Amino acid sequence: MRPRATRTPKSSIASRALSRLALLVLLGATAAHAQQELPVYPGTVHTRIGNDLVIAGEYYRMAYFTTDDSMQKVADYFVKFWRSQGYPTAVDGDLEHEAVVSALYTREGLQRGVVLRRHAGKTVGFTVLRDLWVSAPKSPPPGLVKLEGMLYSQDLATRDAPGSSQNRSSLVEGNLEDVRQRVSQALVKEGYAPVRQSALKLGGETQLTLEHARKGEQVLTTLRPVEAGLTAMVQMWVGSDRPDGMPNDIAVQESRQEHQRSKQQPREGSKP
Repeated sequence: MRPRATRTPKSSIASRALSRLALLVLLGATAAHAQQELPVYPGTVHTRIGNDLVIAGEYYRMAYFTTDDSMQKVADYFVKFWRSQGYPTAVDGDLEHEAVVSALYTREGLQRGVVLRRHAGKTVGFTVLRDLWVSAPKSPPPGLVKLEGMLYSQDLATRDAPGSSQNRSSLVEGNLEDVRQRVSQALVKEGYAPVRQSALKLGGETQLTLEHARKGEQVLTTLRPVEAGLTAMVQMWVGSDRPDGMPNDIAVQESRQEHQRSKQQPREGSKP
């Protein structure tokens, strides 16, 4: 028996993108049950997305796969597989352009799910696993600043070896220079010192990258205008020594020295 699905007009699919993203967050992945496996669709290669992720305070484990099979066939497989094992299973979407299938493992305190989309004639699936009994720490590091005029903000954390990192994506009211000044002031107030700043032209727009550091921590901030009076801000905080084995304090010192040397070197074509 095919799962009953709610038909969704094509015109409403784009407008439901954010709600679908929120649903994906609720499916999540596990930390306490790291031995538990992600859902798998037979005959496909599943590629892990990071290791243990934290999104909006929930632990995630995620992977993706592609297949020539129809979305209906893939959804049918997971529905039949989970229901045959006695797990409560829910289906949402039109099963032509998008679909979400999820199952609740009540005894283990887990929720497994698969989010399906059609792309370039193939079905793309994102499999996710969430631990319902464990929550991530609520306090983000001080290097991920919040500014007045934030219209949207989403946090993402990773716990991969050798250390942890956290990221924040935001939309902030204000032009590029205004947001740059406010970010720098907020970081300095938290005890971070500026290391370097670089600018890059992308698609006719200027993208700024700011680097700040304090003992054992680094913050990289990327700013890019979205439209008049609106700037996208992406921050990455690293709270451990660098993966290349160089202590973070030494890396920051060498970075500053290199930056100063580059400023002192004469530009090509300039007079001696």
